[in-house]
Amino acid sequence: MSFLINRRHFMQATSSVIAVGASSSVSSRARAASAGELKVNMSGGNWGDAVMEAYVKPFEKETGVKVTRVNADFSSTQIAMMVDTKSVSADVVNLGQTNVDPLTAKGYLEEIDYSFWSKEELEATADFAKQPNGFASYVYSTNMVYNTKKFPAGKPRPTSWAEFWQVDKFPGVRSLNSGELGTGPWEEALLADGVPLDKLYPMDIDRVFASLDKIKPHIRKWWTSGSEILQIMRDDIADIVQAYDARALALIDEGAPIEINRNQQKLSTDYWCIPKGSPNAQNAQKFVELTSRPGRQADFAKLIANAPTNKNAYKTIPDDISRKLASHPDYAATSFAMNAKWYAEVGSDGKSNKERLVQRWNEWILQ
Repeated sequence: MSFLINRRHFMQATSSVIAVGASSSVSSRARAASAGELKVNMSGGNWGDAVMEAYVKPFEKETGVKVTRVNADFSSTQIAMMVDTKSVSADVVNLGQTNVDPLTAKGYLEEIDYSFWSKEELEATADFAKQPNGFASYVYSTNMVYNTKKFPAGKPRPTSWAEFWQVDKFPGVRSLNSGELGTGPWEEALLADGVPLDKLYPMDIDRVFASLDKIKPHIRKWWTSGSEILQIMRDDIADIVQAYDARALALIDEGAPIEINRNQQKLSTDYWCIPKGSPNAQNAQKFVELTSRPGRQADFAKLIANAPTNKNAYKTIPDDISRKLASHPDYAATSFAMNAKWYAEVGSDGKSNKERLVQRWNEWILQ
């Protein structure tokens, strides 16, 4: 659980001082203006808009490099195909943590050049964020989110994944994450079946799908992206949803009648990576470095409520916002961290646990 411990440590640096846009000192190499272009992958909706405001626009202003926004949710297979065919369509890609290790092992990602980064900011950044072939500038959680019209305050509400599965006690339309890309409701299914937080890994895959069998008839929509979650919650497609906390918070800030349950939240991160053979690799390296700066991470957190990985960012995040972030100390005891290393482990059959889950899912969903 070192992933979670790291975040508890850097949360201690939280401050209520407000100073939007503070930036760290970096070497002249990182700040030097350069010609050319850069294609940055991001998803659509308010998350992508936050990337543009907190990272892309400051990068363009600082370097003079024109950035093209690439809205897509790339799978590992698509990244591999890009590299193999020498047709890399995004210089910087945003990948879930379970994708990074397998792609790195097969040589599909460039190494991140940390040599020109500020030593001060590197030391202030959580260790899990600084992978050889990817950098994580934020952490987030996957939570149970319910419509408060269906589950109003003062009335019975599901408070655990076991109760999410109890459709008779808590009737309502449900939505869960699809497993087709490898990150599915696996841990949630085990928690629903009574597995303790600290006993989730190694996952019992047979037990996962036995649990999913019970909830499957009650799922209206299996979502695959953050933008789908927004549509599901905004359009009242489901009453109770498994959702990224930042997506739900964006709707809450708009006045939507929804609420997040922080109990048994799954902590995850994504990484900024550079596909092997990127035609703009030098500019890509500079962009990844910019995402590490505390001022940039703080601005991003204020826009989308994703928690920074650089503890210095908390010096400019007010307390009312820091409490919206997944790594707030109040939520630590009932949270668990996704174990990306387990997903990447390869068995005697030559398949990783993630590949095994996807294969099982593709067979199961058609039954």
